[in-house]
Formats: sequence, structure tokens, C-alpha cells
Amino acid sequence: MTTSAKRHSTLPVAANDLSGLAASPRIKLYKRRIVIHHTDPQAGERLLAEALGAADRDALHGLLRQLVKASAIGREPDEANLAFMISMVKSIAPKDSIEAMLAVQMVSVHTAAMRSACRLACSGDVQQQESITRALTRLTRTFASQIEALSRHRNNGERAITVRNLSVQDGGRAIVGNVTQHASMIVAEPNAATDAGPVPPREAESRQGAGA
Repeated sequence: MTTSAKRHSTLPVAANDLSGLAASPRIKLYKRRIVIHHTDPQAGERLLAEALGAADRDALHGLLRQLVKASAIGREPDEANLAFMISMVKSIAPKDSIEAMLAVQMVSVHTAAMRSACRLACSGDVQQQESITRALTRLTRTFASQIEALSRHRNNGERAITVRNLSVQDGGRAIVGNVTQHASMIVAEPNAATDAGPVPPREAESRQGAGA
């Protein structure tokens, strides 16, 4: 008698840490209602509110309804697509209502962009391809702008720029080290300023005029 070795197929995701997979409850969609699938309904709402960054129950169900509409495929909401979108919002980890709304917009725009990419790949009409390409370009640019908006919001509206290379002509001054420039100030490392020479004549004249 011969025996064949059993093949144990493992999903790619199963090879990684599974600790966070069951944290957010699934959503069951019916014709007239949205059901949070969890043994404890209140705990399910709480977990989902934390995942979406919702401040209260009204915000949670409002965000859910918007995500359900954005998940639609062929005018019908899709549970698998919705689960993916909720997972992406959770990975963004919104901390307040603004971040929650922006994260929902981001995953919705991404989903729409992927739909456009699918239509572009399946289209054989040149004119239609050009139209879809324009729509896809607008969506991807919007997504990039949303990422920047989220970054600015998380950094209190300031956009930091780090200067690493600096060239100084004769008679000028230099700051040695990394310099981070914000919208309202320039911050240099302590004791980083060095004189590269005397103060230029124009700068000296402007200082004298200011003192007068």
C-alpha cells in the first residue's frame, strides 16, 4: 500500500502575525440594514468605532453607511470590498473626526482608482481609454493630496523641510548641521553657527540702517 503525502496549504496571511485580524468585527449587509457581526453587539460597535476613529455611535454608523455606498460593485454593496476598506481605514489609525473622515475619503478614492484601472485594462477603445486615463490620473493625484493633507494635520499644519547641503560664498555665514524649517520658524542645532568670514558690506549697511 502506498500513501501520498498530504499537502497542507497555508494562506499567505497565515504565515504572518494573526493577532490583529480578528480585532475588527465583520459587517453583514442586508437590504435595509447593516449588522455588525459580533457575539456582543456593544463590544462590536466599540471595536469598530475604534477602528474607524468614530467619536460616538452616530459617527460610527454614518461612516459605515458612507463606506457601504463606496464599496458598491455594479450598484450593489460588496461585503468583501467593505471589509477591505474598513481594514485600510484601521491601518491609517485615525485619531480624531477629521482624520476619520479623511481616511474614509482616502480608501474610497483608492477603490475608485482601482475600478478605473480595471476598466482601463479591459477597454479596447482608444477614446474610452483616454477618458478613463484622465479619470484615473485625477483620482491618483487626489489620493496623493489626501496623504499630504493627513500628514499636515498630524503635524499641526506645518510642513517641515530639512536642508542638508548648503553652499556659502566668500564673506557669508553658514550653519553647520541639519536645519529644519517650518512655516513660522527656523530651528538649527545648538551651537551650530560658524563664521565663514566678515559680514558682507550690504548686510552691515542694513544693520546700521536698522539701528538708526
